[in-house]
Amino acid sequence: MDFELCIPCLFGLEGLVGNELRHMDMTNVRPENGRVYFNTDEAGLARANIRSRFGERVLLVMGRFPARTFDELFEGVKAIPWERYIPKNGAFPVKGHSLDSALHSVPDCQKIIKKAAADRLAAKYKVNWLPEDGALYQIQFAIMKDQAVLYLDTTGTGLFKRGYRPAHVAAPLRETLAAALVDIAGYRGRGDFCDPFCGSGTIAIEAALAAKNRAPGIRRHFSAERWDFLPGAIWDTVREEARAREFAGDYHIFASDIDPKAVTMARENAKRAGVDDCISFSVADAREFSRNTDRGVIVTNPPYGERLMEKREAEALYAAFGRAYRETHGWQLYLLSSHTEFERSFGRTASKKRKLYNGTIKCDLFMYR
Repeated sequence: MDFELCIPCLFGLEGLVGNELRHMDMTNVRPENGRVYFNTDEAGLARANIRSRFGERVLLVMGRFPARTFDELFEGVKAIPWERYIPKNGAFPVKGHSLDSALHSVPDCQKIIKKAAADRLAAKYKVNWLPEDGALYQIQFAIMKDQAVLYLDTTGTGLFKRGYRPAHVAAPLRETLAAALVDIAGYRGRGDFCDPFCGSGTIAIEAALAAKNRAPGIRRHFSAERWDFLPGAIWDTVREEARAREFAGDYHIFASDIDPKAVTMARENAKRAGVDDCISFSVADAREFSRNTDRGVIVTNPPYGERLMEKREAEALYAAFGRAYRETHGWQLYLLSSHTEFERSFGRTASKKRKLYNGTIKCDLFMYR
């Protein structure tokens, strides 16, 4: 069975998602703004959920059509063969968004889509009422410039929820973005890796998962595992396939923070992720950062001065860390910040910058090589 799927992602990560899908042997990979479309089979659907490091969720494309009026939206939704996928007792709530379109009221669109899908399913199953007490088949919609795309969400809880971070310090970095920073820095388990502003440990944990080549979703479950039209065995098969791809090695990953509570939490998160044996945690002040090894990579996300600290305090911290970094030799630095005056405070212009988003916060990844 061939499916068209879509992986939404944070802006700036489309290329990374596209590359990882090609490495999973997906076909017709097509990156767009904030999402990547591709084609695959049942096993590929499971593989995308279990192995994607950078995507937010995996959506099954159900149909596309113009939706300039509510009548067009209703008829377009009703024409989709929902009965091939949603059983008589399947639960099918609706959520989505509309941008630059005549149909700008999301609640009204939700109601129309729900009614159209329900009418189609009730007619096909020859019933007057759908109990919706079975597995979840979350319908998602995106209406952009009067064009509607309808999806079924195969993932459930977002892919960034790896399951290792039930508690975290303030202003956490999303796991998918942390994994992207590690990938952009080129860390694959060789050499030393360090995060001197580790917070809840997300960057170091994602570095350890990448070093081990451990599939980030291998320990969690997905909505589509309960779907009748997908063979149940594929999930176990894909998990075994992912385990066979893991590496074992001697990794040098260091994570520190000035806050002892954050370090304790980071250590607990690493244990839940099964990588606590790969990471050395310590309480340390980044302003006194010092490494004696010949070379390595620093990937970090210091406080921005927006939610955690006053901007002046953040600037003083950047300046002190900049002085400490200049005393090191052979270390590359990849630092994510939304502070518009970061380079001036840090005391050095970046070799390269890359625009990324931490949720809705526009940031730059400053690269010092």
